[in-house]
Amino acid sequence: QVSLVESGGGLVQAGASLRLSCSASGRPFSSYTMGWFRQSPGKEREFVASIGRIASYTIYADSVKGRSTISRDNAKSMVYLQMNSLTPEDTAVYYCAAGDFQMPSRGPDRYLRWGQGTQVTVSS
Repeated sequence: QVSLVESGGGLVQAGASLRLSCSASGRPFSSYTMGWFRQSPGKEREFVASIGRIASYTIYADSVKGRSTISRDNAKSMVYLQMNSLTPEDTAVYYCAAGDFQMPSRGPDRYLRWGQGTQVTVSS
């Protein structure tokens, strides 16, 4: 099993950037595909980005594509989400998730392990 802990959230102004981090412990990190999801009050959990076991395979939600980058450092058991040009619509709790499959995926049901989340608030 793997345990996940997110960090890097906070309160920022519109137009700012944030880098979210997710630290993994337990089973070899390189065996997992990793994903970032987010959830705003009253809304369902939403896919943000995913990176496969092979770091060159990544996918993004249309809402963040072009201004966000997901990356992983298997040696450090870390996955990151760099987000730029933040808007108030990006305000949410951001969750890191791990899945025991090879290629990146948008489906939250495929991910078996989740972190507790980190709050991102973007003020206008």
